[in-house]
Amino acid sequence: METVRRLGSEKPVVIFSKSNCCISYAIKVLISSFGANPTVYELDHHPKGREIENALLTLGCNPSVPAVFIGKLFVGGSNEVMSLNVRGKLKPLLIEANAIWM
Repeated sequence: METVRRLGSEKPVVIFSKSNCCISYAIKVLISSFGANPTVYELDHHPKGREIENALLTLGCNPSVPAVFIGKLFVGGSNEVMSLNVRGKLKPLLIEANAIWM
């Protein structure tokens, strides 16, 4: 769990993903479309991938990816990120985290 929290707080936007997950890809594209440059950890290529995946499940991510941290806070998975976007709250959150500038 400590690894997830540490990695999730190192950059303004952190996405835990798997290289073969189309939903993770869509979330990466969505966040990047605002001009953010997220740090992405592909769990299927990370040496602690299985440990991180188990920690994400403990946090409530089911499925475990994508899991998104913005501004050092755990936002959630794809449903939560898409909901923030639809309600017009994703962009302000990215600005507040200094992930994008307006």
